[in-house]
Order: sequence, then structure tokens, then C-alpha cells
Amino acid sequence: MTDTVAQIQSLSTYRRFIARLPQSWQRFQAQRQLRLTQQARNGQAAEKVAENIVEDFLTLALDWTLSDLNNQLQYADLVLTNRGIKRLLIEIKRPGALRWEPHSLAAALAQARGYASQQRVQSIAVSDGTLFYAADLLNGGLRDRARLQLDAAECSVDAWWVSLDGIYRPAIALGAPPGAAIAGRGGAESGAAPSSEVPAVLLHPKHKRPAECFAYVGDASQPKSWKLPYRMPDGSVDEQHLPGAIRAVLSNYRGAHIRTVPEAAMPDVLVRLGVAAAQIRKLPGQTPNPLASYQLLYDALRQIQRLEELPLGPPQHADGSSG
Repeated sequence: MTDTVAQIQSLSTYRRFIARLPQSWQRFQAQRQLRLTQQARNGQAAEKVAENIVEDFLTLALDWTLSDLNNQLQYADLVLTNRGIKRLLIEIKRPGALRWEPHSLAAALAQARGYASQQRVQSIAVSDGTLFYAADLLNGGLRDRARLQLDAAECSVDAWWVSLDGIYRPAIALGAPPGAAIAGRGGAESGAAPSSEVPAVLLHPKHKRPAECFAYVGDASQPKSWKLPYRMPDGSVDEQHLPGAIRAVLSNYRGAHIRTVPEAAMPDVLVRLGVAAAQIRKLPGQTPNPLASYQLLYDALRQIQRLEELPLGPPQHADGSSG
């Protein structure tokens, strides 16, 4: 059962975390500025600088210790362990390399997912020393854990979810609007030029797109386990494949039923497809005459009581107006 905000806020560990956060965050910010001095001096900084910043964030701002950190563990940049259990795997890029938009994060997330699959780690994060995005691997997709700006004047209380006492709990929004997607992130950007050092991304052999473009990912390191393409490589909705993905789950696609997605993963898969459909305003209430595929999806999400997770917006009237 997922904790409520009130339950989390009543925890003594959470209260201690919040009490020390302002002072620990100031200490981290001072150290971060020192780390970035060479970037100001030389115009750029190596990936090692971002690694140092992330380590400072974890040990100065949060409550991890240096002994919890494992560098270059089976090719992963950083893995956090507690009592011998791997809790969080972090892929790190040089300062200024990432942006709060899907295309920018795709390569780093794909690497992190691949390493996490090999090491059986359930939570991953990516960072360039300015943004820090963490998520859980859940039912073939990613569930947000924390979106943090490491250059912010104040630290979001959602940093709790990547703390020593918060990392093992299912995350809920404590200090940010719930359900905000990465693509809609309005946080500050570093202002640095986009990275020219784009790492190789594992692509599906047929569809030529990374794992984040599929509604179900069985194993991030095995493209054959990626099912139901529904987004383009730039993160936009693939309007050509989305209806087929919906039919493959809820009825049939070209006479075939999909049998390779576990039943337990289906609710989350439906939500991912529903979010995409809502973004292009194809669901009932958003358009006067929705296609049968979108009506099926809407009805299924209503039945499993997951409609509230979609960004539906104001209803669309028959004359095309909203409100």
C-alpha cells in the first residue's frame, strides 16, 4: 500500500531530514560552485566534475555516506548500496549535457536502464550535476521518483525519495505537482550548449527507436522484449502506431493478440498509452468523434479507475470549442 503525504510527514526520519535540509543544502551549493570553477575558467568541465557534484549531493545535502557509493560498478557510473542491497543506479553526463525534455534524457536513461537490468536494480537516475532525475523501473516502464534542480536556491522536499530512508518507499509527490511529465518540466536550465558527445543508444532493430518509445519494456538490454511502439525518437506521440498499440492490448491488431506483455503490467501500460492519447487530444471528451480504439482505451482506464492519471484538460464540445 502506498503511503500518503501525511504518513510520510509524520515519520521521525522524514522530520529529521527536513530539519537539516536547509543547512546541508547550503553546504552542498558552496561545494558545487567550487567544483564548477574549472567550467567557468575553461568554458567546459569533464564528466568527472558532474560525478563529484552528484557524490556531494548524496553525501552533503542528503544522508548517504561515502561507503555507500560504488563507482564504475559493472560499467555503471555510480551505484548506491545499503546493507549490501543495490538501491539506486546513476548514469552521469558532463555538466550542461542534459535538458528537461525526453530527447535529451533518452540516451542517458537507456544506458541506466540497460545497466539496471543487468544488475537487477529497481531504481535509476540520470544527472549532469545540474538536473537530477530519478525513476523506478515498474511494469516495463518508468515511474517518476524525483525531479530535482541541483542549482536551485532551495532543495525540493522530494529529495526525500532519493535519501537513505526514502529510496525504498514508493514515491508520491511531496513538494511538486503530481503527475507532471518530464516533457512538461518547467525547471531552470543550465544555459550550457547542448552536448556534442551523444552516447550510442540501443535501438529497436525494426522500429529504430530507444526503449522509452515503447509502452512495455521487458528488459532494457534486449530490444526484442520492447513492445507496443507509441512514441517517436524525439519523445512526441507516434499517431500512426498509437491506435495499433491500443488495439493490440485491448482487442487485436491485424488479427493478432499480444501475448508477451504480463497481465500485471497491463494497467501501467494502459496509462502510458492513455497519457499519449490525451496529449494529442484523441480521447472521449477531448474530441467529438473519437476513434473506436481511443474509446476502448478510455473505457478500460475508467474501469480500472486510472483515468485521473491522464492530462485530459477541459472537455471538447461538438462545435470544437473547449470548456
